[in-house]
Amino acid sequence: MTPRQAVGPHRRAADALQRATGALSTAATARMEQDMPWFRELSAQDRSWVGMIVQAGIRGFVDWYRQSGDRPAPGSNEMVASVFGAAPRALAGVIDLQQTVGLVRLSIEVVEANVDQLLEPEDAADVRAAVLRYAREVAFATAEVYARAAELRGAWDARLEALVVDAVLRSEADEALLSRASALGWAARGDVAVVLGSVPSARSESDTFDEVRRVARTAGMDALCAVQGDRLVVLLGGVTDPREAAAAVSDLFGAGPVVVGPVAADLAQAHVSARAALSAHRAAVGWPEAPRPVRSADLLPERALAGDGHARRHLVDEVYLPLVHARGTLIETVAAYFQHGSSIEATGRALFVHPNTVRYRLRQVAELTGCSPGDPRDAFTLEIALVLGRQSGRGGAPTT
Repeated sequence: MTPRQAVGPHRRAADALQRATGALSTAATARMEQDMPWFRELSAQDRSWVGMIVQAGIRGFVDWYRQSGDRPAPGSNEMVASVFGAAPRALAGVIDLQQTVGLVRLSIEVVEANVDQLLEPEDAADVRAAVLRYAREVAFATAEVYARAAELRGAWDARLEALVVDAVLRSEADEALLSRASALGWAARGDVAVVLGSVPSARSESDTFDEVRRVARTAGMDALCAVQGDRLVVLLGGVTDPREAAAAVSDLFGAGPVVVGPVAADLAQAHVSARAALSAHRAAVGWPEAPRPVRSADLLPERALAGDGHARRHLVDEVYLPLVHARGTLIETVAAYFQHGSSIEATGRALFVHPNTVRYRLRQVAELTGCSPGDPRDAFTLEIALVLGRQSGRGGAPTT
């Protein structure tokens, strides 16, 4: 019996593959240089890591073929360790899944192309079948590596996004806030507004966030989302009109009011919008007929009654004091108008002026404050502002 006959076909093929491992790796690297433009664009270090992956894959196949025979290829965890263990996980951020699959396919093609030259004809068919089985497991292991990386990256992004939104709500904006938001894809391309509403029950949290981002992107806006308790908080960037911006995403909130704060210059100032939106959302129950979405400024009376000091000061500074300091007797006219049941004629008799004079003064009130005394909702705002202004004792108004 000759030495060649003493060695079984399986071991004979494994020995031949073992001797050719270096040549196969070199051939695979040459093919990558030739057929994969993205490989040539990598840094020297990254090309080295990719080469190590290819070598590990070929060497892993040879070792498995020698030791396992016809048994199944190693499980995915073992495969990940043997093939990808040499390279850093950071490489998953350099090479995408499609490119990695291309590497696997190329390595298989190189091995198959050289089988006839390396092996005896009677051994080639068995090795080709083994290559296919091993390649399938490598493909599954590759998908698992990238799936795990994507899962970890998604979980990290979700935590980072929650931190950014929480910092805005807590008025804790700092230099790190913008860098964190930028890492999440925030383009910082315009004014910012905060939208609040209830969490929808029909969708999962991740599905809701994805849909909000998609709708906002379609409308030309950035979006960051977080859930705090039973509230869904959305930060919108690139806002021109806050109510229109909120209307684009309002259907994605749960039942109940959807409130949008005023626009802020940038993300660092967004806490102003968040503070107004939070106050308005708490007070919105006082106006069941409020539109959806509703601006926080439209809920100033309810916010003031709920104890919001910012809303109280706004009503005094922006509604009451302009009337006090206006020329003429606008404050007396609007007070008399409410006192006499919003009757123009009765107001005119009480002030000893013509009804047309009352109408003229009421138009001045609307132009000065943005609130028309003839509109029930605006009249409510004006009355609250009058009460708060008198209580403040500012503008020389009587306190009794």
